[in-house]
Amino acid sequence: MKISYPIKNHLKKLFSLSKSSQHHHHTNPMEVEVKLRLPNAAAHQKLSSILSPHHTKTHLQENLFFDTPSLTLATAHHAALRLRFYDLDTHSVLSLKSKPSISSGISRIEELEEPLDPGLGRTCVAEPSRFKKMLEMSRILKIVENEYKVDLNEVVCIGGFRNVRSVYKWNGLVLELDETLFDFGVNYEIECESNDPEKAKVMIEELLNANGIEFSYSDMSKFAIFRSGKLPQI
Repeated sequence: MKISYPIKNHLKKLFSLSKSSQHHHHTNPMEVEVKLRLPNAAAHQKLSSILSPHHTKTHLQENLFFDTPSLTLATAHHAALRLRFYDLDTHSVLSLKSKPSISSGISRIEELEEPLDPGLGRTCVAEPSRFKKMLEMSRILKIVENEYKVDLNEVVCIGGFRNVRSVYKWNGLVLELDETLFDFGVNYEIECESNDPEKAKVMIEELLNANGIEFSYSDMSKFAIFRSGKLPQI
């Protein structure tokens, strides 16, 4: 089915980059992050208090994932198609993450992001076949259909999780303190995206150790935890 031009132009507008989401748009396709897991709410609260003078913002995030009923993207391609809604739908971002690796608390993953109108995003959650109609406008959806050979008409919403992310600017680093609410429990984590992850990791570990805050290296992504259906062992 060809999309008529008025609808095409409307979709282009919906996909256009709003100012509010500009800082979420990464040009670099490789995301490198330090990920350290905190054991419980008490550790999370203590770190939050210590970092409070450096707090810049807190985001409420809702993460929903899409795949075929047989999970072709996740199993055959080690990829995740995610729609993230920010702050009660003030904006939303469509992401494709692929080729994940995580070792000693440092995560590397290829990531493409595109801003998406939250209203259109909610329509896609209710009716995932709508992605097919957006194919021409989206590099991400073209990769899913053309490179991964996943028919967008077959894609369903496989669920997801919510996340409360507090952001801090501390000693030249941007720290993200996460409280992730899965159906089966709550996970606590501190993340830091960095071009020098080894140095960032040492700085964060020193902060935690100096304040007697226990931690462990994250060895699973949030998506992997979601798929496993249970929190990782401490």
